[in-house]
Order: sequence, then structure tokens, then C-alpha cells
Amino acid sequence: MANYSGPKLKLSRRVGVPIADTPKHTAKRQLNPPGMHGFRGRRLRDYGVRQNEKQKLRYHYNVLEKQFRKYLARASTAKGNTGVVLLRLLELRLDNVIRRLGWARTIWAARQLVAHGHVVVNGHKTDRPSYEVKVGDTITLKGDIQKLVRETLESLPGHEVPGWLAFDPSTLTANVTAAPTPDQVPFDVNMNLIIEFYR
Repeated sequence: MANYSGPKLKLSRRVGVPIADTPKHTAKRQLNPPGMHGFRGRRLRDYGVRQNEKQKLRYHYNVLEKQFRKYLARASTAKGNTGVVLLRLLELRLDNVIRRLGWARTIWAARQLVAHGHVVVNGHKTDRPSYEVKVGDTITLKGDIQKLVRETLESLPGHEVPGWLAFDPSTLTANVTAAPTPDQVPFDVNMNLIIEFYR
């Protein structure tokens, strides 16, 4: 599957919000629009506002447009609010779960951790970043990567694991205890604008 491999900070600057929780992305001076002079005079129309909101979500979860449309199609046919279901589907991606646990600092590092076969779900090696975890799943790591993950956890002293995940730091074992809700997503996005963009 294709994956964006260009400059990551440029994505944050393009949408005007930090899409990764690292100092490089959260520094205010870095969120000027891209370009030498960071032209500020443009005013987005309704289409642009909705597109920008959709791009924020795509970049935050590191999914391509085609993947995103598939998630939206699944969410629109499922029971319940389409926006809530879409957020839940994206939150339950394996690479995102790794990031929420603090085993990787960014979504790109989490994707690499999974793709290189270091993550084990329910006793089986899983190397698909888009793998959808379910309530009751147990996530562990292979022994050779545990030292690196422990160093990453130590470098994130204020990191909080969301309530829908149970994490045991001594064994580096995590369990999915519930489905995530929109208020547990640490990223501000207007789902209504995104749904409207595709209508």
C-alpha cells in the first residue's frame, strides 16, 4: 500500500494544526502556511473549509484518500451516527492504537513498528497497520523491540493512555477494553463538515 513519505511538518502547516504531538509540530512558529512568506491573505470558501477539515483527519491517522473513502462508506452503512462510527473505525486501527499506548511518538513511527512485524495481536504476528483491533484483543510486542519501546515510554513522561485501553507497563501488554468514543479522541475535528464534504 502506498504511503506519504514526504516532509511531515509540511502537512501540519498546510492544515494549520499540529497533526503529531511532538515539539516540532506543536511549536506555534511552525504552523505558518507553507512557502517562503507564508501567505496569509487567502480566505477559504465553504468547500475549502470542509476539505481542510477532512485533510486534518486524514493526516492525523495517516490514511490515503482511497482508504478514507472506504472507511466513510463503511461508517455510512453502519448503525448510529456516521461521524462517530468513522472516528471509531480510525481509532481502532492498529497503528493508531500503538500511538495511543505511547509505544511510538508519531503515527508514522507506529506504522513502521507494525509493518516491520514487531507487534503481536492475540498471539499472532500482525504486520498490517490498518488491522482493526476489536474489544477483548490483547496486544504485545516481540522481545527484540521491547527495549526501544521502553525508552520511548520514558521519553513521554506526561503521556496518558486513553480509558478504552488497559496497559500493563511491566509486561508491555495492552488490552482493548471498550470501543473509543469521540470525547476520548485527543484531536479536535468537526465531523459534520467532513460528512458534508462528501455529499
